[in-house]
Amino acid sequence: MKKAGVPLIVGISVSFTIAVIFFRIIYTSETIYVFLVWNLFLAWLPFFLSRQLQKKRSAPYQWTIMFFWLLFFPNAPYIITDLFHLHERPGIPKWYDLLLLFSAAWNGLLLGLLSLYNAERFLLTKMNQFNAGLLLALCVFLSGFGVYAGRYLRWNSWEIFTHPKIILNDTVPRILHPHQHLSTWGMTLMLGSLLLIIYHSLKLVTEKRSEGI
Repeated sequence: MKKAGVPLIVGISVSFTIAVIFFRIIYTSETIYVFLVWNLFLAWLPFFLSRQLQKKRSAPYQWTIMFFWLLFFPNAPYIITDLFHLHERPGIPKWYDLLLLFSAAWNGLLLGLLSLYNAERFLLTKMNQFNAGLLLALCVFLSGFGVYAGRYLRWNSWEIFTHPKIILNDTVPRILHPHQHLSTWGMTLMLGSLLLIIYHSLKLVTEKRSEGI
């Protein structure tokens, strides 16, 4: 796919989800899933930031962008956990809500993977492939923790600036006493591993596309 076509495909995909959400609002007069529009915006931020990494700027500027990308990156895979909201609700078929939530989760994953690709390209301009791969994997596992923190500790990305002490108090015990926080570590490691598997699987398929499968 041509680079110029990626934002168009992403825009169509996200627009589909938003249309499905607003049709549900009109049809049922309920706004229960309108929060997904905000979540999609937060998922779009790391994609936007990662595209800024491709521009030729000073190193301090680029690493600052990289920091904010990492800060907001968990918002993209976080939407996967919105599948928890699927329940039978009166006035609309369950399959409709399933497809609505799945399309939102897909868009979060899509935006996250595309931003991860851009972040990797940036890292490869600063270090060798091995070190870039290690740093990228670290970012992905940190995002796994970020998703856990967002879902269960109810953090927001910007609270690292507004409530750093609370975040520190939540984080340190989980690092020092992992056996007391198995759910934290389990979700962090499993989600991080899954994201890496999906990312590298799609990269492999893309790279081998011209050779046939």
